Amino acid sequence: VSPIVELNVGGEMYTTTLSTLKKHPGSKLAEMFTGNHKPRTDSEGRFFIDRPGTHFKYILEYLRSNQVPTQCIQEVYKEALFYNIDPLIKQLEDSPQIFGEVVARKQFLARVPNYSENIELMIHIARAEAVASRRSSVIVCVVRSEEDVARCQDALSSLDMDKKSVVKFGPWKAAPGISDLLDCIQMDLEAKGYKTSFQPHIAEKGFRFKSHDYFYKFLFTWW
Repeated sequence: VSPIVELNVGGEMYTTTLSTLKKHPGSKLAEMFTGNHKPRTDSEGRFFIDRPGTHFKYILEYLRSNQVPTQCIQEVYKEALFYNIDPLIKQLEDSPQIFGEVVARKQFLARVPNYSENIELMIHIARAEAVASRRSSVIVCVVRSEEDVARCQDALSSLDMDKKSVVKFGPWKAAPGISDLLDCIQMDLEAKGYKTSFQPHIAEKGFRFKSHDYFYKFLFTWW
């Protein structure tokens, strides 16, 4: 391989040196040019990498000068993970954006049983109710402790008898409370492209406590 390397990254063209690409042994870029692998080339003979090319410039700048990007942090982090550039990954994880998402929020949600599955269930229910409607709603029961579960049991049974679907989140063992989890649910639904809002839901029967402390209605707006 020539000391000067031309790259086609998802349609974006870059020129750099072989030593720059091999700067971090063990990274995917270094492995591509060790001689053990034969990189793909495009019609012009440039080495082709099938990744979004827009943010590769930040990866290349880090390899050249150890400069950690201050913009597009989330996108660059994904690319750093793909290329397995450990020093960049660690430095990005110290940034407020990645620290808050990966270390704080994701670690919290990992302690909420079946969180990802429940998000998909909410979407499934909302889409099923969206026929010829501008909005559809999903009832969510959020219980932080086993005591909360016991308080909600009668209302859940009543809603089930009325054939109303309820998605239950919790209980969990972590500091964030119910309002924090509701914000996370909305954030993750909107990250999937859904326009949502939520409000307390008053259970009509089967509840001996204030139902709006545990039951919420998520509204999906389709158009």
